[in-house]
Amino acid sequence: MDDRTHKVDWSGLFHASGPAGDTPRYLAALLGDDAKAFVDGYSHLWSATLRREGKAWPATAPTALFVAELLDNPLLGPDDPSLPDAMLAYLYEVGVAADLGDRAAEIRAQVKDRAPELRAWTAEYVSTDTDGRARMWRDGTGLGELVLDQAALACFDLVPALLRRTLPHLASERARRRTCAAAAVGSLARHPVASAQRPELLEQLTSMARATDSSYDLATIVIAIGHLDGDTRPWLADPHTGVRVCAALAPNLAGDDAADQVLMELERSPQAFGRSFGDLAPPMQLQSKSYQDLLTGRRAS
Repeated sequence: MDDRTHKVDWSGLFHASGPAGDTPRYLAALLGDDAKAFVDGYSHLWSATLRREGKAWPATAPTALFVAELLDNPLLGPDDPSLPDAMLAYLYEVGVAADLGDRAAEIRAQVKDRAPELRAWTAEYVSTDTDGRARMWRDGTGLGELVLDQAALACFDLVPALLRRTLPHLASERARRRTCAAAAVGSLARHPVASAQRPELLEQLTSMARATDSSYDLATIVIAIGHLDGDTRPWLADPHTGVRVCAALAPNLAGDDAADQVLMELERSPQAFGRSFGDLAPPMQLQSKSYQDLLTGRRAS
């Protein structure tokens, strides 16, 4: 881990808290035996290297590459088998940040045209203080937003490698590991490079959905199927409220009468959806945005 982190010029990157020179130390702590350092590293991973609502910082892409390598590292929480699940959840979020669709080519062209300006803006940003960084976001040049678009593009370019690391975990012996892998695949495989794989992946995810006996896992897998434009209609009539809603939220069911009926029921009693999962939080794919935002976006489409 130390060798690999040293190959990245972290001094030229930043995250939510500022310059990313501290990120290698936090990543290394995830493999150490210092309990406090581990907690700090885990907190840094989620609070500093990812933006809210599935957005990337410049430090996100190199961090994601190390997270993908942590999946198979026996030093990652040897006494806590849920930690690789959390790493898969992180890769799901990176997949969301990397889901640029047709914008990737446009961003790449803009980044190429303004490369010297972006380098200069970033160099100034990582060298100034907190107040200076706050002022730079309001400088009116738009360079800060383009730097963040560049960060998303870096994640986009990394997706093929992340997907390769994630796919084997669909066959994990642990049910929750398979579910978290399905969520990650559902976001990562939206990348154009995976277009030829999607039919096979959808077949695999559908088989997983039919085999699970957990409504929570089923809801998560159904969302992944919907993300890949698979058919979620079979679960619109599921006896579990949460599963029905997750099936109805599939983008390709916009305008479908049965799906719209499920969502209308949700709007009449939104708390029923949260309660349907008991002590568990709703599936990770729905935690980045409120249900109301999802419903509003669905109505707008």
